[in-house]
Amino acid sequence: MTRLRIVDDLPQVAESRWDALHDGSNPFVTHAFLSGLEQHGCLREDWGWTPHHLTLWEGERMVAAAPGYLKTNSHGEFVFDHAWAHAYAQHGRDYFPKWLGAVPYSPVTGPRLLARTEAHRKALLEAVIEQSRNSGLSSAHINFHTAAEDSEFDPSWLPRIDVQYHWRNEAGWSDFDGFLATFDHKHRKNIRQERAKVQRAGVSYRVVHGDEASERDLATMFAFYLLTFRDYGNSPALTLEFLRHLASTMPRNLVIFLAEREGRPIAGALCLRGGETLYGRYWGASGMQDDSRLPGLHFETCYYQGIEYCLREGLKVFEPGAQGEHKLARGFLPAFVRSRHWIADAEFADALRRWCAEETRSIERYAATLAAHSPFKTAA
Repeated sequence: MTRLRIVDDLPQVAESRWDALHDGSNPFVTHAFLSGLEQHGCLREDWGWTPHHLTLWEGERMVAAAPGYLKTNSHGEFVFDHAWAHAYAQHGRDYFPKWLGAVPYSPVTGPRLLARTEAHRKALLEAVIEQSRNSGLSSAHINFHTAAEDSEFDPSWLPRIDVQYHWRNEAGWSDFDGFLATFDHKHRKNIRQERAKVQRAGVSYRVVHGDEASERDLATMFAFYLLTFRDYGNSPALTLEFLRHLASTMPRNLVIFLAEREGRPIAGALCLRGGETLYGRYWGASGMQDDSRLPGLHFETCYYQGIEYCLREGLKVFEPGAQGEHKLARGFLPAFVRSRHWIADAEFADALRRWCAEETRSIERYAATLAAHSPFKTAA
């Protein structure tokens, strides 16, 4: 028999117990990453994030876990359900709070039902529904789960999909020139010109992992992160303390690309790596006008340096972040990402089921259109 235990303070759970439930290939579901968000000021109740992890136990052994949060808004989720909340409000109903199984601020596919057996994953989903009903929540959501987890969900969980742009080395490229050789002439020429402009401007790059990054490197990358959020009028959620935490607890998972000119850092991209994948997360450039307007700086820092890193390190996949059709022309092809949604109210569930089905058809058509505009001479 299993029993459910709600964890609202992940640092109180032993790291060894949590990390025994997954294979370690996805850095975002590790105890170090998730507990670091809680410990270092990245999650706040007034921002809509209250830790509410569901764990299953057999005696003193934790056999399953779902990283989760009670949400009072949809901020930082990247699976947009604002229309759903609006529909609830129009009918005098409360959509919030809801339960969300996800990694905060991270639109990255990864395991969401952490368990070693199918039976425990099924039991975990049953516990999610039971806990949501008992708590009077409108809904439960699991965002960016893996394709392998699809079969765990019963029909009461509504499926949604979206499109991201991922680089995959399925052709076995060994260097950047080999990668470019598979492009058509127009796109290959464009990339070479973009890279040449950055090189002619005197920009060089340093790539540092967490255990190689100095305090100055971390502070510089964090300053770039803050500038990007300021430029877009958003409030930054991560803290410098969290970045330091990643550098010390996940030293080889943290990868920072720093662009420098005349000995001065002018831009940076922060990534995480795990298994065979590099995950691009944040980028920023200095506020100086000449730096921020440098042609090609963004593409070189966020995409081309990451591809070269993957080729050097033997990584198979590069996921540079959500959205951005401009990635297609640079070798990042459309890939589906998934989410599942359980709605407590039967009438709303029926209406949203139809809505999700139409959305899926629309996104599939969109992805097919994108695939027809591949920059490669033949399918990569």
